[in-house]
Amino acid sequence: MNWDTIEGNWKEFTGAAKAKWGELTDDEIQEAEGNRERLVGLLQQKYGMAKDEAERELDSFAKTF
Repeated sequence: MNWDTIEGNWKEFTGAAKAKWGELTDDEIQEAEGNRERLVGLLQQKYGMAKDEAERELDSFAKTF
């Protein structure tokens, strides 16, 4: 799925993201406001992932959304 589409459906995406990455708070997800880089940064911070790992996981998840 195209990231622009995710940005357009951010409210729906946030629920799915919260279910997948339970350590992210609602506020953190909302703060990302559809910004892929911010979300990657949050995954790095909360889960101790390297940037490339966080990007791969986010992209893989986005394809299923």
